[in-house]
Amino acid sequence: MNIKEIRDMSVDEIASRNSELQEESFHLRIKQQSGQLEQPSELRAIRRNIARLQTVLIQRAQSVATSGK
Repeated sequence: MNIKEIRDMSVDEIASRNSELQEESFHLRIKQQSGQLEQPSELRAIRRNIARLQTVLIQRAQSVATSGK
């Protein structure tokens, strides 16, 4: 998922995708602790996608706050 795709999403879509990825991240961390995680790079990719989603959400909240003044 790249930043252009995220910016084309609505706020609700971003929030729901964020919660899905956080849940998936939780499950992958559990697998990692039990030694069942085959590709540790998945965890890193998910963390980065979560960060991208949260960045866009924060930017949109800031733009709404500044345009509302």
